[in-house]
Amino acid sequence: MAQLKNLSTDIKETGFKYALLIGMGGSSLGPAVLAASFGYKTGFPEFFMLDSTVPSQIKDIESKIDIDKTIFIVSSKSGSTLEPNVLKDYFYQRVKDTVGAKKAGQQFIAITDPGSQLEQIAKKEEFRYIFYGLPSIGGRYSILSAFGMVPAAVMGIDIEHFLKNAQSMVHECQIETPTSSNSGLVLGTILGVLANENRNKVTFIVSKPIASLGAWLEQLLAESTGKSGKGLIPIDNEDLLSPSEYGNDRVFVYLRLKDQADTKQDTFVAELHKSSSPIVTIELENIYDLAQEFFRFEFATAIAGSIMKINPFNQPDVEASKVATRNITNEYEKTGKLQTEDPLFTQTEKNCSVEVFTDEDNWQLINKSKKSVNSLESILASFFEQVTAGDYVAILAYLQMNESNESAIQEIRSSIQHHLKVATCVGFGPRYLHSTGQVYKGGPNTGIFLEISADENIDLAIPNKKYTFAVVKNAQAMGDFQVLCERKRRALRINIKGNLITGLSILKKYIDQSHKAII
Repeated sequence: MAQLKNLSTDIKETGFKYALLIGMGGSSLGPAVLAASFGYKTGFPEFFMLDSTVPSQIKDIESKIDIDKTIFIVSSKSGSTLEPNVLKDYFYQRVKDTVGAKKAGQQFIAITDPGSQLEQIAKKEEFRYIFYGLPSIGGRYSILSAFGMVPAAVMGIDIEHFLKNAQSMVHECQIETPTSSNSGLVLGTILGVLANENRNKVTFIVSKPIASLGAWLEQLLAESTGKSGKGLIPIDNEDLLSPSEYGNDRVFVYLRLKDQADTKQDTFVAELHKSSSPIVTIELENIYDLAQEFFRFEFATAIAGSIMKINPFNQPDVEASKVATRNITNEYEKTGKLQTEDPLFTQTEKNCSVEVFTDEDNWQLINKSKKSVNSLESILASFFEQVTAGDYVAILAYLQMNESNESAIQEIRSSIQHHLKVATCVGFGPRYLHSTGQVYKGGPNTGIFLEISADENIDLAIPNKKYTFAVVKNAQAMGDFQVLCERKRRALRINIKGNLITGLSILKKYIDQSHKAII
């Protein structure tokens, strides 16, 4: 605790205006919840988080900070993860160019496990601080350790108050606590038992001030339970429909922030209760109660995993996409070229091209449709025709995560949800690779995957590498799609050339039309 208080004081007194956390998965999603929920605190840095290799995303973040007034937090348990390593190299070079090599390290903090590659680099480059995690704590369970509390201290959050709230939930979940009073045990039992009865679409309804909690919960549940053909499928930020429009594969979890609850959400939950849909309601007194929810859900996830007879502490299928990406980037380092693919179909209009890719098995499935597959509409109709009750549709977007793109993707998601009446997910790449990607590849084969990418208008060099950020992003999209196909998932990849928003609107138009064709 003293170290964290000293860190907080140092950051405030030094006068850093901005803080940028570089990390993936559990190293980034938890701090992002804290930043979004607690907001800016006077005297402390404005906090940003970067977990993307999309060049426009990186450039957008860079445009919001002053390099010489920013404290950079490089967060990686293993210290060998591709994304934080290349992002650290990029920003370290930018700091060196701005303030000089001798001072550069004093603008960096490392959070990593002892003995990691990142620890070695941090010592060599004389980082301002090195904080250590516990190797026994997995990344997605690490928010209450250094991986969450160091960023919280930099933000100016009252760490002592926060951890006291967490401690009350730790006490509640102890083995001595009567079963009926152990809320972590009860929650985990509900999720595990219902998952075994095929109610595995865990649909979160979260009060708006703490809405970012949903992304953290997605990773916790999906990466912990999505393996051996089983898994909890987390559904976050989905449109609220009439209870009668949901299938029998849902369990709802309402995280309600007292005094800041949303009337529409309250009404929806009341209707769910009338319909006898399974729903868990958890009320938070204030945002410091997030600490309790972090622990409650970590405990519950372990319980659910035990009931589902899977190991909730490993992630065997995450590595597959990393290997595929590494093979592609290694080949680029040797040849200076990315492997090329010819689209199976291209729709061109409004000076924009929408290209279609998939593997041979999926293309054969699409062509088995009774309809003629000779247009984007008919391809999409045949693809979505494969959706049956109990399935879910995941949109995987390798795009900049900004307001306009998120809005366009949500419109596509809403169209699919309202017409097909199945659960829907959205993941932005490469973030989802370290989150829901585990359940997509290792969980039940009930997913329909629509990957969307786009040609980049800008690119950024990575120090000491031939490959660039655009090459890494493309390699990640291609590599993950390759693994989905190898796992016999129903998958279609769309690439947009030209104006992105125009391309997304064209795609939505034909998705809308494809629903009519299915009917």
